[in-house]
Amino acid sequence: MALQIIDRRLSGKNKSVGNRERFVRRYKEQIAEAVRRAVAKRDIRHMDQAESITIPRKDIREPLFHHGSGGIRDTIHPGNREYVRGDRIQRPPGGAGGAGGGSQASDSGEGEDDFTFTLSKEEFMELFFEDLALPRLLRTHIGSTPQYKTRRSGYSHDGTPHNLAVLRTMRGALGRRIALTKAPHRELKAQQEELEALLAQDDGTSEAVAGLHQRIEALKARIGKVAFLDPIDLRFRNRVKVPEPSSQAVMFCVMDVSGSMDQDRKDLAKRFFILLYLFLTRHYEKIDIVFIRHHTQAAEVSEDEFFHSQESGGTVVSSALVLLDEIIRARYTGGDWNIYVAQASDGDNFNSDGVNCRSLLAEKILPLVRYFAYVQVAQEEQSLWEEYSQLGSLFPHFAMRKVSEPGEIYPVFRDLFKKEGISL
Repeated sequence: MALQIIDRRLSGKNKSVGNRERFVRRYKEQIAEAVRRAVAKRDIRHMDQAESITIPRKDIREPLFHHGSGGIRDTIHPGNREYVRGDRIQRPPGGAGGAGGGSQASDSGEGEDDFTFTLSKEEFMELFFEDLALPRLLRTHIGSTPQYKTRRSGYSHDGTPHNLAVLRTMRGALGRRIALTKAPHRELKAQQEELEALLAQDDGTSEAVAGLHQRIEALKARIGKVAFLDPIDLRFRNRVKVPEPSSQAVMFCVMDVSGSMDQDRKDLAKRFFILLYLFLTRHYEKIDIVFIRHHTQAAEVSEDEFFHSQESGGTVVSSALVLLDEIIRARYTGGDWNIYVAQASDGDNFNSDGVNCRSLLAEKILPLVRYFAYVQVAQEEQSLWEEYSQLGSLFPHFAMRKVSEPGEIYPVFRDLFKKEGISL
């Protein structure tokens, strides 16, 4: 009988899912680099859309085997009527007639274009956030909606056929048969020995011999009625659900919207937080995201207000840190939460407020959080950067980076949230 395998995976017309997956695996490094280049060119609204990327032909060129230099070889070129051995051939003028090696089109020879490949939204996002994770994430809590994991828990008399423990069942059946037939087997052996003794004395026609034959047959019938396998012998592998600790995390997004944050700097901060938001919502099912905006005053806002509000004003960064500390102690206490903070600012702050910010972080916030990432969207070092720089040596889970152009956002983001043990 011939075996037929039918691939019913959904794919577009004239497209091969298998070939597509092999192509992505084979040229993953080149595709990932093209994804990084595409991120720097995108605006905020199209950050999570599909993308057509171009791979240079040199990166996908197939290997060729040819003869190495050296040795004496005679080669016959069919159709040669002009040259003999020893003739010198002049170079074609202007490079005409050469084989196409460049990627530009020309009126002579043949060219070769770069390869353009369209990634779907899911493929783009998968490559986009590959090898990223929240640092130092712990599984320490069994929440109100716990996750369950099945574990082996002995055997039961009821279950589905695919959970049948064959060896355990057969061992039980064998023990039952031995227990039920031990006495009949002992009696049968005694009757057979007695029969042999009688047969040695007469010709086997006596009534005693006939009676022994009947008793022996009755014992064999009795032993034969013991079932080889009885429902009471069945044993099924039993599995029970037990709650297991799950990762319970909260991310605080703190953004400066003061007057010193011009439109370009706000755009850089929004790019960073949009990457963070897409990363968190894609990779983690159970995570709280708290949005905080601040100028002279701080407020907890919704997602839409965080990314689209036009509010502005002076700068008092400590107002956001005070609100952050209040929310942590009111809603995320008890050691059950993995707390993360991402802050973006241009570093400009009220004159005496920098010391307050450093004190708040060192004394109240950093001892409670798993990771704190500060991104300054300006190249020059402001007062906040100088104060925060004193915390790096004291708290290894505190990280600082600078970005000044859109193309720097993605490398900095990957550096801040790379998986532990992976160097970029």
